[in-house]
Amino acid sequence: MDFRKKVVYQVYPKSFKDSNNDGIGDLQGIIEKLPYLHELGVDVIWFNPFFPSPQNDNGYDISDYCAIDERFGTMEDFEALVAEMKKYDMEIMMDMVLNHTSTEHEWFKKALAGDKHYQDYYIIRPAKPDGSAPTNWESKFGGNAWAPFGNTGDYYLHLYDKTQADLNWRNPLVRKEASKIVNFWMNKGVTGFRFDVINVIGKDEQLIDAKDGVGKTLYTDRPIVHDWLRELNESSFGKINSITVGEMSSTSIENCILYTQPQRHELSMTFNFHHLKVDYQDGEKWSLTPYRFTELRDLLHRWNTEMSKANGWNAWFWNNHDQPRALSRFMDDQNYRQEGAKLLAASIHLNRGTPFVYQGEEIGLTNPYFETIDQYRDVESLNYHDILRQKGYSEEETMAIIKEKSRDNSRTPMPWNSKEGAGFTQSTPWLGFGKNWPAINVEDELANGSVFAFYQKLISLRHNCDIIAYGDYTPYLENSKDIYAFVRTHNNQQLLVLNNFKGHEVTVDLEPLWQQGRVLINSYEQDLALGQTLVLKPYQAIAILVD
Repeated sequence: MDFRKKVVYQVYPKSFKDSNNDGIGDLQGIIEKLPYLHELGVDVIWFNPFFPSPQNDNGYDISDYCAIDERFGTMEDFEALVAEMKKYDMEIMMDMVLNHTSTEHEWFKKALAGDKHYQDYYIIRPAKPDGSAPTNWESKFGGNAWAPFGNTGDYYLHLYDKTQADLNWRNPLVRKEASKIVNFWMNKGVTGFRFDVINVIGKDEQLIDAKDGVGKTLYTDRPIVHDWLRELNESSFGKINSITVGEMSSTSIENCILYTQPQRHELSMTFNFHHLKVDYQDGEKWSLTPYRFTELRDLLHRWNTEMSKANGWNAWFWNNHDQPRALSRFMDDQNYRQEGAKLLAASIHLNRGTPFVYQGEEIGLTNPYFETIDQYRDVESLNYHDILRQKGYSEEETMAIIKEKSRDNSRTPMPWNSKEGAGFTQSTPWLGFGKNWPAINVEDELANGSVFAFYQKLISLRHNCDIIAYGDYTPYLENSKDIYAFVRTHNNQQLLVLNNFKGHEVTVDLEPLWQQGRVLINSYEQDLALGQTLVLKPYQAIAILVD
């Protein structure tokens, strides 16, 4: 099947299903739940890292790329997972974290012990004459992006946590190591790869201070990244019928076109995050402000239009392990939880690009609404709790922000039922469930809800309707303050998709063309006659097909 027809489901292994009752999800737990994912209809499962790791950044600080962390199981468990997924005709997508390693990785330990060979695997620079860090760059997790390299007087770069040392991709031996890692997992039967923050690997030879102190433009989307991705493609995943996605931090449309144009042989598709920054105040994540619908609408139109024109390819998502639950973020999750969940699903599954489903969104899971900082585990949230307090925010103000923006909002264990432990574990989970799991869980959704079934319909439509998989994209109702709408066109078919992002009814005037069409899918269970006007209910999504 063409990757444009596929739907990817993201599993956060630590929080999916605990089979041995140690409070942490594991590979055997995932195997147990494969029938559920098969019922949903997804084609590819992307797993967050389950490599050996100190877990300072929940597995994105890797100490061994070619092994399984004992918390999650064994290599035999992984091989069993591959075999079981093949029975269901599902593919595995592994998470490749190749910008940095854990400081517990053998390479970094050898570098710290004085091995020059491995010192060149990392970005190590002397201090400034006054003894301060080599540049003024900020870590994405807060604080300085440099840490002392032992007692040498030098510093190593860490764009993320201080235990995540950035690799020196300018060293060809590092690039060979990256290729070896990808090939290792390909030989295990893996056909999909998600490359973590891959567009920040291209640091310049000479590193300089940033005028803004942050430094993003000095290491993001550098032209050399395209060369290195083509090299990696040629030496590894390009040899097979693979599906690849690059996580692109602070990227541009122009670069994502280049990353994904088929003739360039770089990646299948890219994630961007611009549409998930529309509730940032002045670009600051750790702030509270209502999301700006018109900005969201315009971003979605611009990215889809430009990528469509140039034959680039988006990977679309609302949720992942680094984002709060979109249902709580953009919808009214108290009064229109199921309606909002279906609206969000339709707006990307009917779109041009590959849709990603994050565990729990298919049952309408919301933020957990934790009350106190001791309920959180995320290193970024804990860091920013301290930063916000130091800036003068009260504990109440700080917690209001953490509650809305923490990455732990999406990392709570999957609630399978309403019993103690939520069917996830019979012991204490590594992270709490939050407030509403007794009411929102898989068992109850399958028995009484409508979100899961709606996802099944959307996934089936992508599999079976070429216009959804291959159609181009044209914005519609571009100036609407309530509706995100677009038209897909393929061969002799046209599809109008209307998404009411507001919690009130909105009337739409239908052109004669659409009055002659048929309703392909409707997020409300109602018979719908197409006339001159169409009244969209709160958070309603409708797609009209004209053959």
